[in-house]
Amino acid sequence: MNSEYPVKNHHHHRMNINQHTDLFAVVGFPLKHTMSPVMHNAAFGATGLNAVYLAFETRNLEGFMAGVRAMGIRGLSVTLPHKIDIIPFLDDIHPQAKDIGAVNTIVHDKGRLIGHNTDASGALSALQEVTDLSQKTCLIVGAGGAARAIGFALKDFKCDLFVTNRTPDRGMALAHDLQCAFVSGKQANDIGAHLLIQTTPVGMYPNEKACPLPAEVFKPGMVVMDAIYNPPGTRFLNLAKAKGCKTVSGLRMFLHQGAEQFRLWTGLNAPMDTMKKAVKLAIGVSDEGNSA
Repeated sequence: MNSEYPVKNHHHHRMNINQHTDLFAVVGFPLKHTMSPVMHNAAFGATGLNAVYLAFETRNLEGFMAGVRAMGIRGLSVTLPHKIDIIPFLDDIHPQAKDIGAVNTIVHDKGRLIGHNTDASGALSALQEVTDLSQKTCLIVGAGGAARAIGFALKDFKCDLFVTNRTPDRGMALAHDLQCAFVSGKQANDIGAHLLIQTTPVGMYPNEKACPLPAEVFKPGMVVMDAIYNPPGTRFLNLAKAKGCKTVSGLRMFLHQGAEQFRLWTGLNAPMDTMKKAVKLAIGVSDEGNSA
């Protein structure tokens, strides 16, 4: 793997980019805060794979997907706002991703582009580190792709689901698809949720002071997860922790969904510790504490 142009990246292993290097990427808009390149390049470095992962910030999906086929890009992460719009450009879609109606991972297999969704399994893995999921009462905040993925995944555990969302019509549409109840923010207090999952971008860097629900929704012993990973300790999670809730950082979900992407692309188990350290370093949080 000796290239004439060794390139250093900031994880201190030498990346030798040459004619055999495989290209992976994330596609979305905007991407300036994404940590996927940091996470996946750390994983490629740790496993010694001759691969590199870049960010393509574009609104031109059709042109981009033609490029993926023409250039033989090996695998993709798909993020906002493309998780649904990308589906018509695929050759096949995994049944679970089809149920969810959203794709966050694409495997390029001998000219065929196959869509998967690792948001669901990533969220479940993160939650299962702290709680048993079966038959819990669960409130999902938000109605986007992550809310859909997590909602469908929790249905498999016979959870009693509720959806709340700032704009009721989107929330009601998701509740209809999940065959569950929609509740307003005021009613969210009364359902006695064991599990509260926040999937909106409210509270994400650089707007860390924002919080999507009032603090009285948190009850001691509740399990609370925020899908936001930057910052790992959102105001939402900090309020929950102060009220005696068990909290699950979006960083755990992000790492688990990334590990599953890595496995789909390479067939290898992901080096989760290396991935976590690289992301925490890039976000600027210490590796101490239980936030992730």
